[in-house]
Amino acid sequence: MTADDSYGRLDDDDYPAYTMGRAAEMLGTTQGFLRAIGEARLITPLRSAGGHRRYSRYQLRIAARARELVDHGTPIEAACRIVILEDQLEEAQRINAAYRRTAESANSTAAAGDG
Repeated sequence: MTADDSYGRLDDDDYPAYTMGRAAEMLGTTQGFLRAIGEARLITPLRSAGGHRRYSRYQLRIAARARELVDHGTPIEAACRIVILEDQLEEAQRINAAYRRTAESANSTAAAGDG
């Protein structure tokens, strides 16, 4: 991999750039919390060649949302389930919006052809 390849990954939300220690520090939480949400299957960090957990920015955003819920008294298992459902809802809304745009585009093309 060249230096240009690595710089290109800086914009990749799914690139596992952060160690467990750095991720915990960025989130203001413990490594144990990251292990717990991993055990709850909220996030699955990639493993380095040496077996160390590595986290992406996307995973850190998910972990931050779970931490917010836990900080407000939600049990960790419930917080993980809520975050999973929120993520699924967001994806479904994104897909629906794309279908709507496609349908509107098809309708305007058909209407233009009728004129």
